[in-house]
Amino acid sequence: MVTPLGKAIEFFREFGLFDVVLPFLLTFTIVFAILEKTRILGTAKLKDNTEVSNKNLNSMVAFVIGLLVVATANVVGFINEALPNIIIVVVIVFSYLIMLGLFLKTEEFNFKEKHPKWFTAFMIIIFIAVLAISANAIKVDAAGHTALEVVLDFLINNWSGAVVTSIIFLIVIIFAMWGVMKSPKDKKESG
Repeated sequence: MVTPLGKAIEFFREFGLFDVVLPFLLTFTIVFAILEKTRILGTAKLKDNTEVSNKNLNSMVAFVIGLLVVATANVVGFINEALPNIIIVVVIVFSYLIMLGLFLKTEEFNFKEKHPKWFTAFMIIIFIAVLAISANAIKVDAAGHTALEVVLDFLINNWSGAVVTSIIFLIVIIFAMWGVMKSPKDKKESG
């Protein structure tokens, strides 16, 4: 049985809300916010000599980029496939923080300052999750294979090959250099 809300969602899908309007609004908003914050396109002086960002140029550039994104089906497909999965990661992290908050005293919870190592570990895990979700949303050929599938197939088929061994060796070298180059201040704090 189809509900009225289900019919409304189907109407919006056919209307193009999810393929045109929402990706355009998302892209426009993000690009406009970045241009406003960075002031790349310059500033304008008001009568009281305060400088404000050039809103006309910023909105026009954001509008054009938003339209170009909507005109490219691959980008819209990426947005429609990746963002819901990234939101799932956000919900999982938020749920974890709520569960963690159950066992703490009533005060503001500052995870970054109180547990910097755990914070760094979670940031790395979230980064890897978002990277994997993004790679899984990028279609690389007409058969519908994703970038994540191609990379995983390559790693599985060439596990003992020179390329994979070199990548693992490079990662080990980077971690070794990071451990050696740690400043004495960092070693005192960790000890």
